[in-house]
Amino acid sequence: MTAQTPLRTPFTARTTAAEIVDGVDLTGRRMIVTGGASGIGAETVRALAGAGADVTVAVRTMSSADALVAEFPERVRAATLDLADLSSVDAFVAGWDGPLHALVANAGIMALPTRQLSPMGWELQLATNYLGHFALALGLHDNLRAAGTARVVVVSSGAHLREAFDFDDPQFERQPYDPWSAYGRSKTADVLLAVGIARRWAADGVTANALNPGYINTNLQRHMDDETLRAFGVLDEAGNRIDLEYYKTPAQGASTSVLLAASPLVEGVTGRYFDDNQEAEVVVGGPEATGGVAAHALDVAAADRLWTYAEQALAAR
Repeated sequence: MTAQTPLRTPFTARTTAAEIVDGVDLTGRRMIVTGGASGIGAETVRALAGAGADVTVAVRTMSSADALVAEFPERVRAATLDLADLSSVDAFVAGWDGPLHALVANAGIMALPTRQLSPMGWELQLATNYLGHFALALGLHDNLRAAGTARVVVVSSGAHLREAFDFDDPQFERQPYDPWSAYGRSKTADVLLAVGIARRWAADGVTANALNPGYINTNLQRHMDDETLRAFGVLDEAGNRIDLEYYKTPAQGASTSVLLAASPLVEGVTGRYFDDNQEAEVVVGGPEATGGVAAHALDVAAADRLWTYAEQALAAR
């Protein structure tokens, strides 16, 4: 999966989500965007619905999607989904009827300052960012297959570069908890999820790819304290957010998600990782890595092992 020539598109890091689907007709396509009520999720929904898709915004709080539903009353609906609670995932799946053309696994949490656990006892970042989306995709597999051709899009992060998945202690039960290590591992798991789906569901017409949206000021940073935000250079002394030169707008940050969910340019492409609307180069990864996709995140053996680990977790409920 790492030997192919990286795919190139005419788009750039500054392309907006709406520009990706300019001229693309998504009428009749049914799509789900998790965490789609704010940030890049909301811009993903706007672009897909604006191109004619029927989009379900899967959120923990229904009212958070009111503005999007009001903006696209004929094309956008909201449904309750708490990815950390697998009973909520089950209820969402049970409430979905008919084909599903695209699942955008966008929701996530980042850098929780202390180790927190999901109702299943999983470290909360791994539970939310990875396991909930795994269970959701698995539960909707028949609906994706029924679409004829369908796409799964998994929003990862450049943070995956620094952390391979730790199969020996995935829940930080023995080693000291570190917010950024936990986040990085969950995002490696997200790429491995796309690889796992690509390996298993190709015959069903389902493709899966992962992506790095880039640096964007959104609610994802809500668990970071002011001192940390200032250290990152994105908060001034008065408490105002600062958009650094290399930061994207939410509309720009959503563009790669929309590319993978809807663009004809990536039809049939699967098991890959994209950054700035281009397929990323494979790199070694590690603390010094600054771009590309780490080989440990595309490792087929790791993807298979993680798939089995997640299946066992679901079976043990």
